[in-house]
Amino acid sequence: MVDGENGCVLYIKRKICLYLIKRVGFIGLGNMGSRMANNLIKAGLNVAVHDINLSAMKMFSDKGISVKGTPMEVAEISDVVITMLPSSNHVLDVYTGPKGLLNGGNRVRPWLYIDSSTIDPQTTRKLASAVSNCALIEKKDSWDTPVMLDAPVSGGVPAAENGTLTFMVGGPEEAYKAAGSLFSSMGKNTIYCGSAGTGSAAKICNNLAMAVSMLGVSEAFVLGQSLGITASTLTKIFNSSSARCWSSDTYNPVPGVMDGVPSSRNYDGGFASTLMAKDLNLASASAKEIALECPLTSNAKDIFTKLCDEGHGTKDFSCVFRHFYSGKDEL
Repeated sequence: MVDGENGCVLYIKRKICLYLIKRVGFIGLGNMGSRMANNLIKAGLNVAVHDINLSAMKMFSDKGISVKGTPMEVAEISDVVITMLPSSNHVLDVYTGPKGLLNGGNRVRPWLYIDSSTIDPQTTRKLASAVSNCALIEKKDSWDTPVMLDAPVSGGVPAAENGTLTFMVGGPEEAYKAAGSLFSSMGKNTIYCGSAGTGSAAKICNNLAMAVSMLGVSEAFVLGQSLGITASTLTKIFNSSSARCWSSDTYNPVPGVMDGVPSSRNYDGGFASTLMAKDLNLASASAKEIALECPLTSNAKDIFTKLCDEGHGTKDFSCVFRHFYSGKDEL
């Protein structure tokens, strides 16, 4: 029951959202996507999924969740489709491929497409334009044509598991507001960034800062070890002074300093170095496109690329402490 004019407005908005988001399609069931889809299911939404990995789909079909053979089949039964894919090429294929979500530019059923992949802003804007050029099979509320939101995430696998992701969202603000219940089912924070592509831009800027921070902290720990200071002592100093940051107080790269982080389990199960290298390439390409000099971006890209070339691509990016700087474990 609701009281007053504001309560009535809130009730009406909720009813509209329920009407607009009855069926959700989810494409991309990797480490992040599978957990995001699970949280949508836990929220009581009617979810259909697709992935090229049949084992990933079997995990959902075994739980009675609808699985589909192509992105187009997902789109045919969904009001909203969410994608979480490894790269720009994967996203383009899922959207515009022969059996893609947009079905060759024909009339489509979903009124909203949300891409949570980390891709370049240029590809995002190209897809947003392609989506808006389609027609809806059935008009949804105030939408005559489908819309797209770019909504990459921060927080990694633990946040995807716990439903505490941060979403950085670009696209039409009205669509962002209408999709609020979806974001809150998968995340804790949602930040509206602006027009199409700004969510993608925010994500590559975030990951650039994260990479440079990890390199700085790792370099400082190795220098400290070489000068006779333990990483545990430096961590206490960093975390109570001006050097405090996520890479020191939450995601420490030195094995033996912090429990429950990738460095405590041989750098397994985190944000792969290959993904960090990919994101730094996106940041570098974006900077080059606007003729902006970003020397730290270039150096970070070269370091993580070297890390991958030497066979550490599947390890968490914090392994740069051990495999690039040759840092020592805390005894």
